[in-house]
Amino acid sequence: MKRSLLVLVSAFIMLTCQEERTINFNEDIRPIFNEKCIGCHGGVKQAGGFGLVFRENALRETDNGKFAIVPGKPGQSEIIARVRHENEELRMPFEGPALSEEEIHLLETWIEEGAEWEEHWAYLAPTKPEIPVIEGGQPDNSIDAFVMAALLPYDLVPAPRAPKRELLRRVSFDLTGLPAPEFLAEVFLSGDLAYEVLIDSLLAQPSYGEHQAAKWLELARYADSRGYERDRPREIWRYRDWVIKAFNDDLPYDDFVTHQLAGDLLPDPTEDQLVATGFHRNTLSNGEGGTENEEFRVASVIDRVNTTWEVFQGTTMGCVQCHAHPYDPIRYEEFYTSYALFNNTVDHDHVSEAPRLRTLYAADEVKYKRLEDWVTEHAEEEARTQVQSWRQLIKVREPRLRPDLFENVEGGVFTARADEDIMFLRPGNSFALPPRDLSEVAALHVNLRPLGSGTLEVRLASPTGQLLITHAFERGRQEDIRLPLVIPGGERVLSIVTRGDGNGKILAIDAIGYEPKLPGAEQPGAEDIKTFIGDLLAAKDSVNTLIMVETTDESRRKSYLFERGNWMVHGPEVTGGVPKLLDGEADTPIENRLDFARWLTNPDQPLTSRVAVNRTWGQLFGIGLVATTEDIGSQGSKPKNQQLLDYLATEYSGPLGWSKKRLLRQIVLSNTYQQSSRATPQLLAKDPHNELLARGPRKRLTAEEIRDQALAVSGLLTEKCYGPSVMPPQPDGLWGTITHSRNEWVNSTGEDRYRRALYTHLRRSAIHPVMSTFDASNRELCLSRRTITNTPLQALMTLNDPAYLEVAERLADEVSNLPNVPARIDGLYELLLRRPAEPLEQQVLVQLYDDAYATHQDAHTALTVVANALLNIDELLTIS
Repeated sequence: MKRSLLVLVSAFIMLTCQEERTINFNEDIRPIFNEKCIGCHGGVKQAGGFGLVFRENALRETDNGKFAIVPGKPGQSEIIARVRHENEELRMPFEGPALSEEEIHLLETWIEEGAEWEEHWAYLAPTKPEIPVIEGGQPDNSIDAFVMAALLPYDLVPAPRAPKRELLRRVSFDLTGLPAPEFLAEVFLSGDLAYEVLIDSLLAQPSYGEHQAAKWLELARYADSRGYERDRPREIWRYRDWVIKAFNDDLPYDDFVTHQLAGDLLPDPTEDQLVATGFHRNTLSNGEGGTENEEFRVASVIDRVNTTWEVFQGTTMGCVQCHAHPYDPIRYEEFYTSYALFNNTVDHDHVSEAPRLRTLYAADEVKYKRLEDWVTEHAEEEARTQVQSWRQLIKVREPRLRPDLFENVEGGVFTARADEDIMFLRPGNSFALPPRDLSEVAALHVNLRPLGSGTLEVRLASPTGQLLITHAFERGRQEDIRLPLVIPGGERVLSIVTRGDGNGKILAIDAIGYEPKLPGAEQPGAEDIKTFIGDLLAAKDSVNTLIMVETTDESRRKSYLFERGNWMVHGPEVTGGVPKLLDGEADTPIENRLDFARWLTNPDQPLTSRVAVNRTWGQLFGIGLVATTEDIGSQGSKPKNQQLLDYLATEYSGPLGWSKKRLLRQIVLSNTYQQSSRATPQLLAKDPHNELLARGPRKRLTAEEIRDQALAVSGLLTEKCYGPSVMPPQPDGLWGTITHSRNEWVNSTGEDRYRRALYTHLRRSAIHPVMSTFDASNRELCLSRRTITNTPLQALMTLNDPAYLEVAERLADEVSNLPNVPARIDGLYELLLRRPAEPLEQQVLVQLYDDAYATHQDAHTALTVVANALLNIDELLTIS
């Protein structure tokens, strides 16, 4: 009797506690809405006038005149009546299984408590959680405390530490993408090198930056070609080199982000900071003759918006181009406030891919330095600004006026096509430049292509105004000409007039720029500097690197909302900004890319540090703390350990100072990372994807790592860093199917043949087979997470590709001096995996050797067959 009474009392207490528990919207209600309701009542489709993405939509009157949710009154809330309705035609969810009684009770209680709304956890600024206290001994690394606390409800304990050999392989690949250097491996495995010292040594290797860059470049959609039909070559490898150096120098992530999004807008940008803006010049460019430039310029800007939000915010923004976000409270109009931030750059899908940063040959770089020094010495004020203006003129050739900005056009025809973004002029045609103050202008720079013979006149105010200068031209190639001007001060209008015989086109003009007056132009030595200016404008370029350049006042574009996402149908004008959901308490206007970058990297910004930490975790463990690294919004995976994510996010943007190396060091030093990856059937049943982290990571090597490993273990890999992309062997004819392809794959020789995969020339329409076979993207779009496949083609690649056969031959050479076949097989295992072969492995491979020898009657060939087979084994293609 007493026992029965105790049970009843306990049950009453439990029920009372459940009734008194306040309903949590994110924990209890949002999952029901997302799974059962939002398909019909989201941000796009709002059946019956009822939507659940925005609270104001959920509480408003629906199409039938009723209110779906009446805070405090579940009995008057139509949503409760409909989920309980007995008629299947009227019951919600429509054409789906009914809600459970428990789910309905949660909805009723939530409404009764006031139907309070919460933003999704990811859109709330992270606060550093308290580190869990672990009974029986507090871990030294806080990561382990969070993991151990999360394992307790599942009755799990961490796995033991991985064997040293496995841990060495794991951490070396995770930090450098390569097997550990021989000198480090030997001392670590012998016990003479501490694990912490091993980590610091690996982080200091140049290969660290290369490895991190390989992962970043897929986010940046880096490629050595432009995409679309012709997929012409593109020179942007200096951006790739900047990324490598940034990682090796451990450039803080906030600067890393800012330089890529807005390096050109910094007060005094260096050339490296200009090169960094190549991040958003990796967009596709259409050089097909009949395409309209504006269409594909707009496509590039849209891609920049989508990529920025995915890479730095883990937010899917693409759908908001046409309508409100289906699942997250981001409005349709807010896509275009982001669009406005990226809409005012000079690039315009022209076949030239301007603007580009010119790298001059050594002798011309000396002249340019002399010019900079002269300007710095003789500028009366704002020397830094004047130096920047001259650099823009000489090295970037911007800002310039394009034909779409010409005014009062008489007879000229502007084509606005990819390969003819120019104005054609006949004799007697004219146009005017926008009015501006010309008191500090020394000359016009006109980019033109003579189609016949004639003269070009520059006149003041009108086509019949005062003649300022005449330039005679004859049919020839496109060139930049310099037209010196002496003009009275003040705002003036310049008119350009063409003269010649006949009625045909005689001139095509691409762009016009202004040259500022040279400081100290009357000082001794100025004539030499003026000569240098002419030399530099005519100088050939060593390298041209695509960069971002902001438009000037007279060429600023207006931005509009696109009706239904159609770039040709403009709605209201919009200005720069960010979604209200994420704006927080910011009171500083966000008017350009630099404002936006600084907003992104504010430590209080809810997503930036979380997304960066989650991506880093995913690189190390094969799965992020939020599995959907590309989307941590309301439809993304729910983190199994949000407290750990928030702890690391606040550490990263706080005490760690946005240092990627310090973040990696903290994670790989944890016992969680060092665990054995071996799993029992029971553990696999409870946690098949290792989201609870009760064991160490196990993952397939990436395409880059697979190729680099083969070169490294055979001794063929060269340590050469940086420079133009290279062309290691690939099957003949792969580029033959590309339309209008005049370029050929020419196999590199010497050390370039054996460089890391990071440096392999990447043509979007036909990427190297090793990359495509092992799941790398073609870089047309940003890719946050590769889909890992396991197909027979991969085995065919590692068994038959000429590069792997060359590696196998080299491996056979390395062990051929050992006394017998079993010793040579052990030698191969030591080279590949730093262990001898197991007895069964010996047995199988000796048989393979014997069969190959019987076929080829050559010991080296037979050993090459064995080495080739080992390049395909699972243990070599994975890390555990």
